[in-house]
Amino acid sequence: MANGLADRLYRGEANLNIVGRRNRWFAIAAVLVLIAIGSFIFRQFHLGIEFSGGTKFSLPASVGSTDNARSAVAKAIDEAGVAGDDNIGAAQKVGDGNDASYTVRTGTLSQAQSTAVKDALVKDLNVSPDDISDDRVSAAWGGQVTQQALLGLGIFLVVVMGYLVIRFEWRMAVAAVSSLLLDLVLTAGVYSLIGFEVTPSTVIGFLTILGFSLYDVVVVFDKVQENTKGITAGSSRTYAEATNLAVNQTLMRSINTGLVALLPVGGLLFIGAGLLGAGTLKDLGLVLFVGMGLGVLSSIMFAAPLLSALKDQEPRIKSHNARVLSRRSSRSGDVARGDRTRTATEQDGDDVPAFAGSTPSTTPRPGVRPAAKRSTNRGGSAGNRPSGGQKRR
Repeated sequence: MANGLADRLYRGEANLNIVGRRNRWFAIAAVLVLIAIGSFIFRQFHLGIEFSGGTKFSLPASVGSTDNARSAVAKAIDEAGVAGDDNIGAAQKVGDGNDASYTVRTGTLSQAQSTAVKDALVKDLNVSPDDISDDRVSAAWGGQVTQQALLGLGIFLVVVMGYLVIRFEWRMAVAAVSSLLLDLVLTAGVYSLIGFEVTPSTVIGFLTILGFSLYDVVVVFDKVQENTKGITAGSSRTYAEATNLAVNQTLMRSINTGLVALLPVGGLLFIGAGLLGAGTLKDLGLVLFVGMGLGVLSSIMFAAPLLSALKDQEPRIKSHNARVLSRRSSRSGDVARGDRTRTATEQDGDDVPAFAGSTPSTTPRPGVRPAAKRSTNRGGSAGNRPSGGQKRR
């Protein structure tokens, strides 16, 4: 059965009713968006030092582990008499081998406080002052990055909207951009729920998934346009049914494209960040993995159904759908009346001989010719046959 389904998917003949269940997909999308917005409000985002500001200390790999590095910084802050022990972030390992080091982020410290913490680290770890470095980052830089990212996002959406209007139509443009925004909101919601740190790599990842999601939506919409071209001239399908056919025909292509894209991203996330401990890859890997996966799903279960819902409100498409359904209903009525006539004939079949010349009680056996044909003689009709007491000469 699995092989049969796979074959039908490859041929576009699985006939999955995706567009027909669009209200269900819209409800699921609405619930997920509400969950994401709730996470934005109550859990918020774990902003990196580039966005929230702070001080970052770099320690040599001789400290042993990330936990030891964080504990060393916490101890140095206490010894320096600096408030803000609770603002210490998780330590990350940077580099490998002799060049490896650990970075620990703290809250915003003044130059004097940072120097005091650095001196305490040199004393506690018994290392050279050159092995400890500190870097203070202002939150203003993160604000500039956020502003530039939002500006780039706005320009991207405007350009995409213009392209889709020229290439397709405004309804397809609205459905596609809505799908892109859904991807962004849900991906950001996952980021907020998990609590990953938002870094410049995260912003780059968000902008990257927009291009991938747009590609998949355009592939589906191109097939929709092909299936619905001239549909009002006399088609046996409604616009929603033609759209559903297009989704089925491109479904396997979308799945294959998504899997091919997710495999290297999954390696980046699970192997690079998980096994190798490259923390800088974690932020980029998560946003790409979640965003690309959602992009495939949204193009199939949200963009195409939303397009169908928008097109069904167009007067020309609305009248076409009504005409198709009316024609289909009349044909169903004809079939139903034909079934009733055939049933009545079958009930009266005992009064109608199956063959001419046969009687109701003598149904001919297969292969036996009808009596009317067998009774024909050379001299005349069947009524001139010799009587039973006469013999032919």
